Amino acid sequence: MFFLFLALNFCLFSQEIITAEKYLESISDHYGTIRDYEAQVAIRSGSTDMNGSLSFLNPFFLRIDFTRPTDQVLVFNGEVLTVYIPDLRATLNQNVTPGRRSNPATGASMASAQGLQLLRRGYISAFVTGPEPTPLEERSREMVVKLRLTRRLASEGFREIILCIDPETSLIRRIEGRTIAEALVRFDFTNIKTNIGIPEQRFIYDSPASANMYNNFLFRDSD
Repeated sequence: MFFLFLALNFCLFSQEIITAEKYLESISDHYGTIRDYEAQVAIRSGSTDMNGSLSFLNPFFLRIDFTRPTDQVLVFNGEVLTVYIPDLRATLNQNVTPGRRSNPATGASMASAQGLQLLRRGYISAFVTGPEPTPLEERSREMVVKLRLTRRLASEGFREIILCIDPETSLIRRIEGRTIAEALVRFDFTNIKTNIGIPEQRFIYDSPASANMYNNFLFRDSD
């Protein structure tokens, strides 16, 4: 019994303890191996629902072609954020300095190596229930690992973020954020395809000639 006790303790202490921080680090490292990916994205902000096809190219290229709202487009090429709103016949352009590159389409850009690195610096991570997979939501058969991220500094835009990660692919399935104003924002990523060779040309967007142009609609370069 004495030697059995020693053997059991040796096994327990020899196993690596999986902490939330280490798990998030491993997910970030995995995203570091992804050059590009495509996915279907569903966005819910309050009572507003949006759907579209998302394209991402490391490190900062992002494009969403929306089916809801129909024909709306969001493109970020690392320097300029462009949003085309067909209902208003308007194209909104925003020059983005390196210090603001995490701002455009904030929720979607979290699902990248750079976004995850920012989250690791700005938030404290913990498992919601533990490292074991749990249902994505009530009555769902889809299993995910859930991480709760709590902001370290008041300057972070979200008070709390829940990351739902597919344990088999190590890809983010859902991001849920609660803003300072207590608004809830959710991003769902499905049908994810990685490293398929997306060209930079995909992130060149020419809005319709009939659209009115509005520049620096979020902030000025000097702000």
